[in-house]
Amino acid sequence: MSMKPNVVALVAVAALSACSSMAPEYKRPAAPVPAQITEPAGPGSTAAPDATAATAAQDIAWQDFFVDPALQDLIRTALANNRDLRVAVLTVEQFHAQVDVKNADRWPTIDAGLSVSRATTVGVPLGTVYSAGALVTSYEFDLFGRLKSLSDAALAQYLATVEAGKAVQISLVGAVASAYYGLRADLQLEQLAGQTVQTREDSMRLMQLRFKHGASSQLDLSQADTLLQTARASLAQAQRQVVQDENALALLLGQALSADQRSAMRSGTVAVPSLQPTALPSSLLLRRPDVIQAEQQLIAANANIGAARAAFFPKITLSSSIGSASSDLSGLFQDGTFAWSIAPQLLLPIFDAGRNKANFRSAVASRDIALAQYEKAIQSAFREVADALAARTSLNQQLQAQQALTQAARRTAELTELRYKNGASSFLDQLDAQRTLFAAQQAELQVQGQIQQNLATLYRVLGGGWTDPDKT
Repeated sequence: MSMKPNVVALVAVAALSACSSMAPEYKRPAAPVPAQITEPAGPGSTAAPDATAATAAQDIAWQDFFVDPALQDLIRTALANNRDLRVAVLTVEQFHAQVDVKNADRWPTIDAGLSVSRATTVGVPLGTVYSAGALVTSYEFDLFGRLKSLSDAALAQYLATVEAGKAVQISLVGAVASAYYGLRADLQLEQLAGQTVQTREDSMRLMQLRFKHGASSQLDLSQADTLLQTARASLAQAQRQVVQDENALALLLGQALSADQRSAMRSGTVAVPSLQPTALPSSLLLRRPDVIQAEQQLIAANANIGAARAAFFPKITLSSSIGSASSDLSGLFQDGTFAWSIAPQLLLPIFDAGRNKANFRSAVASRDIALAQYEKAIQSAFREVADALAARTSLNQQLQAQQALTQAARRTAELTELRYKNGASSFLDQLDAQRTLFAAQQAELQVQGQIQQNLATLYRVLGGGWTDPDKT
């Protein structure tokens, strides 16, 4: 009997199995958000609606956006040492290996084997057979695409982890920038509190001298001491916040701040980036790595439906061997011992207590869950961008008002001090004016820091900040 027709038939079946799939055709769902994200009108929104600047945000590397040298050094350190990013990179490698495993399942596995079999009947030995050669065990012809669907699902999961890694890097860059701007703002608050303490210590000494000579009352002295202690409390609070900011930044960096990094953050001015989106198409959100990640998970769930469908159809497997066989171990590899075997098997599900139907329903439900998660990812991205744009507008308005308040409070403090020196106002009036000025100065510095942090947030939620790790 010739083997040629059998071989041809098996090759044809294998070729057909390589290209079939029973997964539903995937179509990207419509985004469940408005077509545009528009920045609210206000002092922070001076340009005409244009998506060009926003589109550029996703194409600008963080090195070109965050131009502050001290901040760039911190970001590079974080990208090299942050543990969350390291876990994300290793997860990508893990899922890449899983793709290779699923792809390998679609090919025969050939092993070298040596076996011995002995048979008896009614206590009478029938003989012993020794065999050695190449073995193919239970190779499945993927006629209905079960293995292909599983392979496609693994590939989509791998691509999802790639995007997850990008999302972690973008979040890390944004978090380091936000922490840096927050720390710089708190350092300014610490400096302001220190200067205020020094000024009020001078005022306290002057008040003590006036009290000693009877020019001021005990009440004035007590009020001056109250003002001094309030400033000292503010200084201690600012110092504590700076230490906490440094600890938070060190966690993001994956290591303690170096002396050079501490020095760089305490010297010079902050180089603030600029970003001017005013109206963005929602389609821009589809480029965000976390949204792409959710879509790849949806694609994987869609492919798993194909594998569940294929389980309803017959499964054809093949076990075969080629080598030598002999009843005598010493003659196993002599001439005339060539042997081969081929054992195809067809299995058709008849009764499985509803297992395949349950698996199919589970796969469909998983796809619907992934769809809802994908839509939620888009909605969450829309809200983050809309919130960041709204915050920028309101923060710019708040800063303008706060600067005007600080200027008015400074003028009031100057006039009140002049009136006090001329006896036209009480020391309590001067105390209130100084307290109001100090609070206004603190609030102005805080708003400036929030504006800088908002720029980092806006850049991050627009999907900017990812670069190839080999190019950082």
